[in-house]
Amino acid sequence: MKLAIELGGVQPDTLDLTTRWVQHAEKLGIDMAFSAEAWWSDAATPIAFLADKTERIRLATGIMQVTARTPAMTAMTALTLHDLTGGRFVLGLGASGPQVVEGLHGIRYNPALTRLRETVDICRMIFAGEKVRYRGRVYQLPLPDSEGKPIRIAHEPADVPIYLATLGPNSLRFTGSEADGWLGTSFSPAQTGAHLDYLREGAEASGRSLSDLDLCVSVRVEIGEDVEAMIARRKPQVAFNMGGMGSATTNFYNDAFRRAGYEEDAKAVQALWLEGKREAAAERVPDAMVTEFQALGTPDMVRERFRKYRDAGVTTLKLGLDSAGPPGPARFERLEEIVDILEGL
Repeated sequence: MKLAIELGGVQPDTLDLTTRWVQHAEKLGIDMAFSAEAWWSDAATPIAFLADKTERIRLATGIMQVTARTPAMTAMTALTLHDLTGGRFVLGLGASGPQVVEGLHGIRYNPALTRLRETVDICRMIFAGEKVRYRGRVYQLPLPDSEGKPIRIAHEPADVPIYLATLGPNSLRFTGSEADGWLGTSFSPAQTGAHLDYLREGAEASGRSLSDLDLCVSVRVEIGEDVEAMIARRKPQVAFNMGGMGSATTNFYNDAFRRAGYEEDAKAVQALWLEGKREAAAERVPDAMVTEFQALGTPDMVRERFRKYRDAGVTTLKLGLDSAGPPGPARFERLEEIVDILEGL
């Protein structure tokens, strides 16, 4: 099982620390570093900055939002980063959610899966060096009844892996069918069917197997003795995911927890959050909604959690190390500790 790290926010006063964080991970043999597209920057620019400051670690977007760019621009950005990194770039894509897509980008969220599917199709066409001719539901290239013509991007064919961040059953099936990797969240190794059953269905329908995908799953890690305090610190974030990471009708994180056996709890936490009762929502989160989806506790406890992820079929753990603070000595040491724990499996 491989390891991946997250970059976090890239700001002018953190550039040096961010660079040293990724270089430190590279020295430890970490496989990938993910750049997010959140509330501070795009996902691509930090990778361009880090391209000549690293040598072996793969640099990935986690994720590029497909509504923020046309498929052709997504593909051209990916090819540029492929070149800048010497072939170490991984294109992580996702549909985001309606609150961001419709609130920030001014684009209707649906048909989200169709847009994701067509973006992957067009990117693969461009990566293969083909002229772009496409007739989809969202994208028609060239545009009908226009002066557009089929265009081939001036780049040699390139192998750019595509990882998809998906949570819903249909999007998971599509990921299993077409992607090189899955970027998973809200995943419990005790309830793998909530995600892996759909990934497997999609893979097998396309003549593949689940082993053809890199199953890259996010897990928050905190190491220490006071497990009760760790659980208490994590509950507000779980409550936010249940109630704030989506609208009252569209929340893929909440849906994933429901499929994993927490339907009543997920609904109750969401209702409290949407009523503005944030503290009550956090208090309503049962301990198991934290411990079954994260890796908390003593080194031995964390090692056992890692073993469960490995035995469930996870091939890459994407580490969330916010408990160790921002990139700096404490987080560097925590990553070293995790590498030692994983080697002990």
